[in-house]
Amino acid sequence: MTRSSVWHVAERAASPTMGSVSAQPVPPAARPRPAWQRYGELISRPVLRPTTRALRGWALAAVVANVIIMSTGEAVRLSKSGLGCPDWPDCTAKSLVAANTVGQTTLNTWIEFGNRLLNFPLVAIAGLTFIAACCYRSPGPAGGGQTVLGRRRRDLIWLAAALPAGVVGQAVVGGIVVLTKLNPAWVAVHFMLSTAIVGAAVVLQVRAGEGTGPAVPVVRRDLRIIGATLVAAVAVMFAAGTVVTGTGPLAGNAAAPRFHLPFVGVTQFHADIGWFIGALSFALLIGLPLSGAPRPAVRRIYLLAGLTLAQGAIGYAQYFAGLPAGLVWVHVTVAVVIWAVTVWLYLAMRERGPAADDVPGQLVSEASEPASARSPGA
Repeated sequence: MTRSSVWHVAERAASPTMGSVSAQPVPPAARPRPAWQRYGELISRPVLRPTTRALRGWALAAVVANVIIMSTGEAVRLSKSGLGCPDWPDCTAKSLVAANTVGQTTLNTWIEFGNRLLNFPLVAIAGLTFIAACCYRSPGPAGGGQTVLGRRRRDLIWLAAALPAGVVGQAVVGGIVVLTKLNPAWVAVHFMLSTAIVGAAVVLQVRAGEGTGPAVPVVRRDLRIIGATLVAAVAVMFAAGTVVTGTGPLAGNAAAPRFHLPFVGVTQFHADIGWFIGALSFALLIGLPLSGAPRPAVRRIYLLAGLTLAQGAIGYAQYFAGLPAGLVWVHVTVAVVIWAVTVWLYLAMRERGPAADDVPGQLVSEASEPASARSPGA
């Protein structure tokens, strides 16, 4: 067969109208998704399909939001605006929003009402954090350079559930505080509940970045005992601080009931706990670096020691200056930060192994993973 005849036969076989080979239809080009759908996925992904980084980001947002609400709550008390809205859940018996209140200035009313409004973003952050924790799948290696999305982390779900539950509890206790005209016992419960929520958010933020293995100590046993004692001491310091608040002159309103305790005595007890915290912090400041503790623990004790030193100076300055409201506000705000850093430091004294990295674009669901990759004999 000549070269021209071979070419002719090949041409006939490739022809769409001749031969036995039919032409393959060209698939239509995929239509681009609407912009609203793309933006909707971009917004919802950190909540409905969160990565480890996204979940830790939500937990950090919860820490910051709760620290802020505690700080603004103190601003309400120190500005004597505690009864700016004398009713609950409405501001007054006749108005849902801020309105004229007998015995309160307009500024007092709006300070208290504004603090109530801050609960809405707090509720939103707590709820979104909980949803993200429920939707989170712990990533793990699947072979072939991919990462498989595993099971839900129940430990993270329980920690995240404490955030919206705590906010609801805060709202209820806050209402009791208002209806009892700032009873100091209920004010103390309200503040300590907020403290517990901050602690839970810090633990969630750390645990979301860890594996699911058992906790393994990374510092000496004596230093861990000091760290645990420090956490307990700071919690007791907060409780003692609420007693000082309930005894002293800065009650949030001149007509608020008071604890009938010697103010000098409760203040001295509060200061004694502060000295104890300072001693524990100093012991860790010396012990952690010298014992070869991990760098995160050393960095956190440096931060805590600096905050503790500043807090002591602020505490004595406010006492001898006659409790000016501005210094008291700084003192309480720094105390809340110290609590968060103390919990953060203690969690650095043990580890559970690193969480697997989840790289966007390389994640596959457990259901879509090839059977050969899941088979133990593969």
